[in-house]
Amino acid sequence: MKTNSRPGYSGFTLIELMAVITIIVILAGLVVGGLGFVNDRQAKEKAKVQIALLSKAIEEYKLDNGVYPPSGNSADGSAQSAACLYIPLFYEGYDYGRQANPPTNWTKTVSATVIPKSIKIYLPDLDPVSSKQGWIVAGTTVPTSLPVTDPWGQPYRYRSALGGSGTANALTINPDFDLWSSGKDTLTMPASAADARNRDDIKNF
Repeated sequence: MKTNSRPGYSGFTLIELMAVITIIVILAGLVVGGLGFVNDRQAKEKAKVQIALLSKAIEEYKLDNGVYPPSGNSADGSAQSAACLYIPLFYEGYDYGRQANPPTNWTKTVSATVIPKSIKIYLPDLDPVSSKQGWIVAGTTVPTSLPVTDPWGQPYRYRSALGGSGTANALTINPDFDLWSSGKDTLTMPASAADARNRDDIKNF
């Protein structure tokens, strides 16, 4: 008598499939979480580099013009990056270089006080046409005003010790100027060091 043996088929049970899926989900979560941590760390390091570059340019501006780019006495340093960083550190020098007959009286009025305008570019990386730092929205033209943004796409915060009229800005912490990023949460209020909105700020003070 001849019998035909049917080959057996091995397969995963439902429990084994669930275990495999669970392991895959856990590993995927670890990978995504790790990438998020790495990206956040890179953004913080980039912000520190950018703040250092901006601070150096601001100091060079002070050496040439006798004052730091003046700002308003803003508690959170907002709405200052275009007028206090982009314009004096890049645009004014760029605009001066375009003049067919450069004027001898290259000045501007800030808070009813006449102060000199830049006659040179202090930070070429602020050029929106060729910026490699990513803190300027790239374009094909050079606008007269543009916010200088941090790695999270938020304008850098700036506050000078003296305003345009030469009076002290009471909220400024440093004796020269405050420069900082509001960080990943985009919230800040440096006038109060204990404020929870300051925990992830990257600053020069």
